[in-house]
Amino acid sequence: MNRRFALIQALVSLVALAAVIWWATKQEAPELPSGGDAIAWLAAAALFYAVATLMRGERWHQVLRVTGVHARRSDCYALTTVGYMGNNVLPARAGEMLRVVLMSSRSGAGKRTLIGSVVAERLLDAIALASIFLVVVYGVLSSTVLPTDRPLLFAGLGVLVILLGALAVYVLRSHHVFERARIWLRPLADAPRALVGMQGVVLLAGTFVLWAFEAAVYLAVARSVELDISGMGALYLVALTNFFAALPAAPGSIGTFDAAVIFGSKAIGASGSAAVAYLLTLRFMLYVPITLVGFVVLVTRYGGWSRLRSAARLEATSA
Repeated sequence: MNRRFALIQALVSLVALAAVIWWATKQEAPELPSGGDAIAWLAAAALFYAVATLMRGERWHQVLRVTGVHARRSDCYALTTVGYMGNNVLPARAGEMLRVVLMSSRSGAGKRTLIGSVVAERLLDAIALASIFLVVVYGVLSSTVLPTDRPLLFAGLGVLVILLGALAVYVLRSHHVFERARIWLRPLADAPRALVGMQGVVLLAGTFVLWAFEAAVYLAVARSVELDISGMGALYLVALTNFFAALPAAPGSIGTFDAAVIFGSKAIGASGSAAVAYLLTLRFMLYVPITLVGFVVLVTRYGGWSRLRSAARLEATSA
């Protein structure tokens, strides 16, 4: 990984985490979940998250099938957990490449084609989360839950960036470098292109259901710490935290995820101590179990880190 990019990630996480810790020290001591009802809500959250993870594995299997990659369903499910484990402990969201490398060795598919399937998944997620965010914020909640009171300005800047990118692509179309890049990138576009049509609509609908289960995790964790949020509030938090998690940050979205949870929960009415308790419990539920499961799957099913490093060295030598 580029050292400058790693430094940027570390700096973003450090600044965000320092701000969260500074703010948390000014609040009253949080009350973490205790008692039978709280444990029951946490068990429900774990169940919802397990269902969401299985749905992610099934969605990846369907994306690969549409692309023409013959992968075993069990590998798609297992490597989904491995990918999340890698994202939580490795820099630069390397869990995505981890599952691509392992799936390539199991299915024989090209790595660029498999990366394209990951891109297709991220596109489905982006469309679903953006739709949820816009509907919940502008249709149900107040615009005061936004990080800025000028959303149209930021939307305009986003459109400007897209137009500049399109202009750059148009200018470079006739250049031989662009043509070679297009040939190299063509396998990456197979999966996203294959989603255009009814199959893509079905997968997008499934993605909305997937994020509804993720919101149920947020809601159940809130109930465990006696934080009263609505289903719309849980959907808002899901969209907000995942947008923040997309920013460059250290493994596990350290700092960025935490800042998003604090801001979002405060915006929908949580007290300072309740927001801290919610953050600590939610981070545990979303990151610890899936990391442990992914590590166990990696070791027991795919030979662990040593086999992965050996495969990487072999591939580098052959190249």
